[in-house]
Amino acid sequence: MKKGVIYSVLAYLSWGFLPLYWRLFQSMPAWEILAHRIVWSLVFVAILVSAAKRWKQLKSAVPNLKSKVAVLLCSIFISCNWFLFIWAVNNGHVIETSLGYYMNPLISVVFAVIFLKERLSVGQWVAILLAGFGVLIMAIQYGTIPWVAISLAVSFALYGLAKKIAGLDVLLGLTWETIVVFPIAFIYLLYIQSAGSATVSSLPSYSIVLLLLSGAATALPLFWFAQAAKLLPLSMVGFIQYIAPTTSLLLAIFVFHEPFTEPQLIAFSFIWLALLIYSFVTFKKSRATKIINQAA
Repeated sequence: MKKGVIYSVLAYLSWGFLPLYWRLFQSMPAWEILAHRIVWSLVFVAILVSAAKRWKQLKSAVPNLKSKVAVLLCSIFISCNWFLFIWAVNNGHVIETSLGYYMNPLISVVFAVIFLKERLSVGQWVAILLAGFGVLIMAIQYGTIPWVAISLAVSFALYGLAKKIAGLDVLLGLTWETIVVFPIAFIYLLYIQSAGSATVSSLPSYSIVLLLLSGAATALPLFWFAQAAKLLPLSMVGFIQYIAPTTSLLLAIFVFHEPFTEPQLIAFSFIWLALLIYSFVTFKKSRATKIINQAA
């Protein structure tokens, strides 16, 4: 449990600060950033697999149709999520991305209850309802259906569910996810380069170096998230995710200077109250289970 919480916090803190990173490439189209992100992610995980001497195990990591489908779905869901996030950050919608990731834990919990048959206590349901009310206030504030936020929430919840169901080795599973989408990203980069529409060459040298490091910036949080998903219930992993949107929200307000209204502040307060209640109830439940197991 402790390891799972640590991995989860590391992953979500990293994702929370990612808007700062992607703003460095604001002059690049989102598709081009995504393609580079995929290519350099594969390079980074390939280095990790080589260091661990695990290339021989790669094929056996997806031994059946279920695992192959799960990897394909993981690749699709996370790629869609990456594109939407990059586009939103570089087009002044960081608060909406935070709304999406506030919604995501609620959807993750629903998926966990429906598909994985996880059970929640009364206190946990109260927390979920409070958080849902906070998210509803945020959604009403926009006056329209926040499609970016909803798409981010659903795509990442589906990614987490697919990871949980697949139960693949963390490193090898992540390697397969990047392998699946690598050919598309690589061909796209070759195409825009040959067409003369690539923008990477116009970046200053330090930005190019940082773009190459996007593989590490992408793969490490995914690696930590995958570890957390294996060690913790999906419902708990989903709720810890509130760290990421909170960090992004603070960046949006104090660094990017996006407008933050009074209704949004009220919603923010409801969500943090829900987080405190859920964390307290979950901690007590986990501690009681541990005492029972020790007694048995």
